[in-house]
Amino acid sequence: MPKRSSKAGPKKQEDEAQAAVRIMETIAEKSEARDIPPDVSAAAAALGRRGGLKGGPARAAALSPKKRAEIAKKAAAARWKNR
Repeated sequence: MPKRSSKAGPKKQEDEAQAAVRIMETIAEKSEARDIPPDVSAAAAALGRRGGLKGGPARAAALSPKKRAEIAKKAAAARWKNR
């Protein structure tokens, strides 16, 4: 009986799922290498918060009292809807 070859046979082709996993792992490795430094994201968060703190009062000042009351009634109705 002949001995088996020490070399493996032809490589199996990977299916679509295996190819997708391999591609996603490659993308994940590349994105980890390009992480944003923490000080940059903290600065961006501070800018977003600053704009958010201005937005509500500016919107309220731009609305008429009648429109503000309508919005408040609608919000109250939504809060109490499921009680």
